[in-house]
Amino acid sequence: MTAPRDTGAGPVLYDDADAAVARLIELYEAGTARLRKAFGEYAEGRLAPGRVRACYPYVGIEVTAFDRVETRLSYGFVDTPGRYTTTVTRPDLFADYLRAQLTHLHTNHGVAIEVGMSDLPIPIHFAFPDGIDGSAVLPVEQVRGVRDVFDVPDLEVMDDAIVNGTHTREAVDGTRPLALFTAPRVDYSLHRLRHYTASDPGHFQNFVLFTNYQFYVTEFVRYAERMLADPESGYTAFVAPGDRVTDAGGDTGGLGEPLERMPQMPAYHLKRPGHGGISLVNIGIGPSNAKTATDHIAVLRPNAWLMLGHCAGLRNTQTLGDYVLAHGYVREDHVLDLDLPTWVPIPALAEVQVALERAVERVTGLSRDAVKSVMRTGTVATIDNRNWELRDYREPVQRFSQSRAIALDMESATVAANGFRFRVPYGTLLCVSDKPLHGELKLPGMASSFYERQVGQHLLIGVCAMELLRDSGLQRLHSRKLRSFAEVAFQ
Repeated sequence: MTAPRDTGAGPVLYDDADAAVARLIELYEAGTARLRKAFGEYAEGRLAPGRVRACYPYVGIEVTAFDRVETRLSYGFVDTPGRYTTTVTRPDLFADYLRAQLTHLHTNHGVAIEVGMSDLPIPIHFAFPDGIDGSAVLPVEQVRGVRDVFDVPDLEVMDDAIVNGTHTREAVDGTRPLALFTAPRVDYSLHRLRHYTASDPGHFQNFVLFTNYQFYVTEFVRYAERMLADPESGYTAFVAPGDRVTDAGGDTGGLGEPLERMPQMPAYHLKRPGHGGISLVNIGIGPSNAKTATDHIAVLRPNAWLMLGHCAGLRNTQTLGDYVLAHGYVREDHVLDLDLPTWVPIPALAEVQVALERAVERVTGLSRDAVKSVMRTGTVATIDNRNWELRDYREPVQRFSQSRAIALDMESATVAANGFRFRVPYGTLLCVSDKPLHGELKLPGMASSFYERQVGQHLLIGVCAMELLRDSGLQRLHSRKLRSFAEVAFQ
């Protein structure tokens, strides 16, 4: 975190969150507009010699006493006197989020909200929300000279030290972090999201589904069509990769052209006012993709994310098409080992588990007892070796038995562990697609009619669970069990 500095727009104190956010937007827009203008002049060879710099705005509070504050929420307060700040990017995109966080702090502590300019430079690439490709508009010699004129991304100020709990609690200037991410870290993820998902980050909704199978995308599109045709659904638009918008009136084409090729992890958004809708991301196969997607979506501070995918059933009593509700994880994906040690337990979150169980009952029409015939709750093992079946048969069987695992996949533990790490409520509901330990391999022609029907329900169960979580309210959803000892105040 960086201390304020007076650049002609000195720190200002506010007793109103709306006014504070408006000031953040004003400062940010002025700085990035100046950078974009200067870059245009640089590209045309008209920029005067010298360095051009703009800095991120910051927001902060100072608490001087151990106040007794409202702690039923897991966020919105600090537990130790001190000065707390965070740099801010895209305050236009995060306006509602910032208002909510700052309102909680002002209400709980009765302190003024300070807004000013930090000394943390905005990299020129991040001054362009839609991205900038210098090589496409500049000759080689100018591309090489960009860093001599403008600030460029600096990994030293955009890591996950705050999230991982490895940062120094007090910075050199005596401030403590107010939020989990610095502004450059947020900017980095916003640009990565656009690249990997072909979606403007502003389209993402607060409830996110992850899948590893194209079938779920097809079902989600069908569901979105039905919801947009229903004026009582509350959904207002559907956005496909490339920012192709279909509104509730059926008009298509809004923001972008059809894509010639799909991105690595295409995202689809069924929108409601206040970002209360559902986003679906097809992350494909493997823990690396799962980590990449969740690393970047986390900066949007979603209210929950769920993994809906296929898995290998490990018990002979299971049938293709059965559901698996994860209540624990064996983490052998390894992509998070350096960020979140494997000895850290990843607990099941009661609110999410209950929502998933109720969603299965509603969508299948089965009673609570009858649901047990198609769904089993237990441990899911996540690995990074797609061809684990080719190892010595005895070795995986022994480990799975010792862990009491009932299913195996390549993404669920990663999605859950990153939810734990980023303080985003998480859950997993899988569908058994093969039983390799019992001779039913994932091969063409192996699917049964029961399996096909269950997969068709699976997406609807995930959507129903998200709607139940949304209707339950954030006060119940954001659990204190995801917060660390020295926690930041922002959700």
